Amino acid sequence: MLSFGNRNSEGAIEITFSFNATVDSEVFLAGSFNDWDSTNTPMLLNKENNNYEIVMYLKPGYYEYKFIVNGNWILDETNPNFAANDFGTLNSVINID
Repeated sequence: MLSFGNRNSEGAIEITFSFNATVDSEVFLAGSFNDWDSTNTPMLLNKENNNYEIVMYLKPGYYEYKFIVNGNWILDETNPNFAANDFGTLNSVINID
């Protein structure tokens, strides 16, 4: 799930990425914005809503991403925008104006 916030002084938009998983999960965010690094961007559990979340600031552009949950690459099913990748699966897409 994506939530959009304010634009910062550098023109980047605050975006909260959120994923619902069991409390004992290990959740990361990987995408074109972090060179698809599967361990560089851990998501933290928000105990108020039981979602794993991370806030990122992204400049306008086209980005593809996936969640990595307990080692499994997962599409953001709350985002209807996606694109095919080189592995024969889909990536979630976010296009920031």
